[in-house]
Amino acid sequence: MMNATAELLKTKIENFSPETLEAFARIVESFEETSQPAIPQFQLDEILYRIQFHHENPMTKLDFYDNISELQKSCA
Repeated sequence: MMNATAELLKTKIENFSPETLEAFARIVESFEETSQPAIPQFQLDEILYRIQFHHENPMTKLDFYDNISELQKSCA
């Protein structure tokens, strides 16, 4: 699905006029400038692990809210 979408976009972009291509490039560059809060990879891995574990063991408690203040401090 992702490759098909990329190929479709590539074909459309190749047919842009020079002016449209330049405008499109400016739009894409503006997307890159928006920064997202940096969440350490180990925290993302931990969340993924907890979700996977809970999915395999549905009777367990997801304790995201117990550590939410620590995550908020990291993203501040």
